[in-house]
Amino acid sequence: MPVVFEISAKIKLTSINKEKFVFHELKQSKDFLALTLAHPQYLPETFEFELDNLIRVEVWDTGVIMFEPLNAKHTKDIVLSCAVHGNETAPIELCNDLMTQLLSENIALKQRVLFLIGNPPAIHNGTRFIDENLNRLFNGAYSRGEGLCNPERVRAQKLEQYIDKFFASQSGERHRMHYDLHTAIRASKHEKFAIYPYRANRKYSKQQIMFLESCGVNTILFHHEPTTTFSYFSSENYHADAFTIELGKVFPMGQNDMTRFIAMKEMLTLLMKGKDLQLPDFDMKRLNLYQVCRSINKHFDDFEFSFANDVENFTAFPKGFTLAKEGGKEVKIEHEFESIVFPNAKVPVGQRTVLCLKSADETLLE
Repeated sequence: MPVVFEISAKIKLTSINKEKFVFHELKQSKDFLALTLAHPQYLPETFEFELDNLIRVEVWDTGVIMFEPLNAKHTKDIVLSCAVHGNETAPIELCNDLMTQLLSENIALKQRVLFLIGNPPAIHNGTRFIDENLNRLFNGAYSRGEGLCNPERVRAQKLEQYIDKFFASQSGERHRMHYDLHTAIRASKHEKFAIYPYRANRKYSKQQIMFLESCGVNTILFHHEPTTTFSYFSSENYHADAFTIELGKVFPMGQNDMTRFIAMKEMLTLLMKGKDLQLPDFDMKRLNLYQVCRSINKHFDDFEFSFANDVENFTAFPKGFTLAKEGGKEVKIEHEFESIVFPNAKVPVGQRTVLCLKSADETLLE
């Protein structure tokens, strides 16, 4: 059943004044999420304006808004994305709060920031996606295989273009970041965790890990291979410090306990304000670090796990344990212990069913 939202300024668009209406709608409501959901497919026109506190605001598309300070020498380019999966609502509410604070001139912005609401039609539909998992379509994957014209493939290509426009428009030495915010379908032994994409010939940043720890995310997974996720796209193509960040469990819009994200909101606000983050020294005792040891893909329609559907993320199984069965064969645990995340037997043949993890150490970090 579709999710119903209260949309600010419920006025029908008519005649040639559509562009002016959209601009004034945002100026009055300060609610970019409402504007996006009022126009989930596209906006009548792109537009830009300047706030009284000398912040330039540029709206590039539905769900795409950029803020740039005009009175500060900025060195950081920050991307905050949400709703790559439309039913993961806590990140949407968190990002909208930050956007509203910026539009209301309550944040003294000192760094550039781009907000991306990934899949507005899926938000309207109350579903993870419309036709295809958007987070499997980046790094050019939108142009491979079947269904080349479905909404997610079109959106993935556009989102890549907006990332390129944002990062490539600045020259000189820049610190690029992309925090792709999600919530997970199932419960987890570690409520909040982040996936650090594979970095060929590059080590992982201790400073970024401690930033996430200060955000309340103390569990990190180091990926072992290239993927087609949004965060990997930014990491691989722009050497951004990029993460897929899971902030807890999926709940319907308006039913999230936003007090659970106070630390995340405060740290992101400090980052945008250019403040000293006062990060603690790197400390393994404050962290749970995992390395992905393998990704198990589905090869037959009869794939099934041997554990219950309500098993939590990060549940560990011993060596030799039969994790799954398909095509008359067993998939067994290979290391002394392996923890699992994102198990999903219902994916199409050829896609990932689960990630298996082992403990990681400091040798991966710098």
